[in-house]
Amino acid sequence: MMKVIGLIRVVDPAAFEQYREQVGGTVSRYGGNIVFRGARSMMPWNDLGCADFEAYVELEFPNSTDAQRWASSPEYTALLPIRSQAMRLTLFGVE
Repeated sequence: MMKVIGLIRVVDPAAFEQYREQVGGTVSRYGGNIVFRGARSMMPWNDLGCADFEAYVELEFPNSTDAQRWASSPEYTALLPIRSQAMRLTLFGVE
């Protein structure tokens, strides 16, 4: 199982909603699920100096190969222009 975590700072709310409406289909096409979306409510430690973020998303894929296939897929990369307009994103995988 591979989890993909996204830390999000929204910079264009309208573009963010457009992105959110489309990204789920790209995730499911590669065997993934959106497990959780939510707003950050607290951050008691930040020793790594993580940039400020306001939202969080957790995706789940059967394995790292499927997660990588999704991240580099034509369907997802087609969303990169709107993603860049909508937010600043840190995306990473954990196993």
